[in-house]
Amino acid sequence: MRFMMLMIPLGYETAPPDVELDPERVRAMMKYNEALKEAGVLITLDGLHPPSTGARVSFATGAPVLTDGPFAEAKEVLGGYWMIEVKSREEAIAWARKCPASANEIIEIRQVREMADFSEEVQEAARGFDELQKKSASRAR
Repeated sequence: MRFMMLMIPLGYETAPPDVELDPERVRAMMKYNEALKEAGVLITLDGLHPPSTGARVSFATGAPVLTDGPFAEAKEVLGGYWMIEVKSREEAIAWARKCPASANEIIEIRQVREMADFSEEVQEAARGFDELQKKSASRAR
């Protein structure tokens, strides 16, 4: 089972584009990341730049509308993520509990929807999805 663990650092929605990370916190997080890798559960991970450098494209009007960051209405934003493969939701939760997160951080755990989770009709509509994933994964390396 694949799970995405989403890091939500409270206050990151207002972080400036040049926000500096605390080297001690980075070292602690790297130990955690190494533990995920050594356990054989880590698929990928990345940190994200603050929303002040981002953009959103919304479609409420039926046409794409661009909004540059920061986003005034945002209360929680992503700071990074891990993609892990484990045997159960409980194991994913156990890994999230081991994270050296600070008091102003939340980890949201979401299971990845596998193609087998969908009806045959949806699987047929998504034919070719597996090949897209494989192509994108090979380019990322």
